[in-house]
Amino acid sequence: MRLIGMPDSPFVRRVAISLHRLAMPFEHEKLSVFRDYDRFRVVNPSVKAPTLVLEDGTVLFESGLILDYLERIAPAGRSLMPANPALLPKALRSIALGLAVCEKSVQISYETNLRPAEKRHEPWLDRLRQQLDSSLAMLEQTMSDAEPWLFGQTQLQPDITLAVAWWFANHVAPDSADPARFPALAAHSARAEATEAFRLVPPA
Repeated sequence: MRLIGMPDSPFVRRVAISLHRLAMPFEHEKLSVFRDYDRFRVVNPSVKAPTLVLEDGTVLFESGLILDYLERIAPAGRSLMPANPALLPKALRSIALGLAVCEKSVQISYETNLRPAEKRHEPWLDRLRQQLDSSLAMLEQTMSDAEPWLFGQTQLQPDITLAVAWWFANHVAPDSADPARFPALAAHSARAEATEAFRLVPPA
């Protein structure tokens, strides 16, 4: 398999880390949707990161759909989702909140770094920051009983997504993702960043 996309994208990074956690071999081609647009377009005309190219040439994209596929082909005992169906709602909610953090952080980054200052719409930015803050606050509450991970001793997909989301938000929107306000999230991310799968996919 070939994973296409830059690891500074939280969506690319969560897929790459998951592939390592699942012990699935893959090649990581670090193409940017901006700098390498034409090369990326050859692989996936939609130019969406992450893109996963399967051995038969099938092209998948959107991180959630890619991870759903990987879960279905993962060897027995290597799933990154809780085995107990009763725990799935908490796991899915945590992932959804982590993805909301990623999405709002990306939007804030684009609005402040790509759009000319005179064309920025401050009410829109205020709404994005409010959504990011609310998502982080709900996650902070969720993290209060992590031991050391959300579902015990094994790092699962919710842990990966939340740690990746926190790192990204803290770096692109530090005024919102302040460790002093969200200490449990910051500590969780630090634990995750120290693990082998995370070290194999540095974000920058």
